Parts: sequence; C-alpha cells; structure tokens
Amino acid sequence: MTREIETEALAAYRRYIEVRGRIVAQRRSWEELADFFTEDAVFIDPAWGRVEGRDNIREFMRASMQGLEDWSFPELWTTVDGHRVVTMWEQRIGPAADGRKNTQPGISVLYYAGDGLFCYEFDQLNMAHVLEDLRAMKWRPSGAFHAPPAEPVRDWSLPPAWRHLETEA
Repeated sequence: MTREIETEALAAYRRYIEVRGRIVAQRRSWEELADFFTEDAVFIDPAWGRVEGRDNIREFMRASMQGLEDWSFPELWTTVDGHRVVTMWEQRIGPAADGRKNTQPGISVLYYAGDGLFCYEFDQLNMAHVLEDLRAMKWRPSGAFHAPPAEPVRDWSLPPAWRHLETEA
C-alpha cells in the first residue's frame, strides 16, 4: 500500500508543479493551486503563517502573490516517503545588481490525502536572506502588493482529521 500511495502522491505533486509552472509563465492564476488541497487543508507560509481551509488558501494564494509576478520557484529535487512529499526548490527574485536573479533555497513538506489532493503544505525558507536580497536590489512593492499579517499564526500542526498521517510512512 505504501508504494501505491507514494506513486499517487508523486503524480499529484507533479501535476501541482505543472500548474505552478503555467502560473509563473502567467498563463494561469495562483488561486488555482488551491484546487490541489482538501477542504480542510492547512498551508504554512514562512511570511504569512498558517492558512486553514481551501477557500482561505485560495484567497491567500491570490493576495500573497500580487505584485510578485516576476518571482519563480524551480524545483531542485523531490522525494516521497509514504504520504509525505518533501521537495527543495529555489525562490528566484530579481534582478540582482549583476542582472542575475537572487535565489534563496526553500523546502516544502506536503501530506498527500488521496484523490489527487494534499491536506497540508509547510514551506520554509530563510526570510532574513529574502529581506537582504530585497534590500540589496532596492525592491519596492507594486500597487497590487499585499503585505503579510503583522502577527501570523505559527502553529504548524496538520489539520486534526489528518494527524494520523504523521505516523504513517
């Protein structure tokens, strides 16, 4: 059963990344990523904190990415362990003074719930590094930019209905 779950989880994640690639190319909208999550899913963002529920994830995706349309997130590697998908990626913002993109490494942990859906995503990257790069490039948000909440919720637990997945590998 574990092998089947891992195969399903990886296939669902590849579809997620395919859609994200189309979003970065500005052929789709960020809100569409919410369709990969269960109704009761939790998304943890390093700046925005905990977002609960598919509808709130949809709104978070819309609001958090406004004004950041030139940012991208290419994958470096991905592995699957039971219901868990763990991936390392780069956050690319820029341009830097030399014309290249500034990059910061990030890690995501997703829990696969079945039926092509995830019930949880935890994204982590060094926000100090991001802020250093933004200062160095003298970045200013566009008029459409939405700042993260002043006091984000930092609870990183899985949704209650899916906590059993923590021990299932």
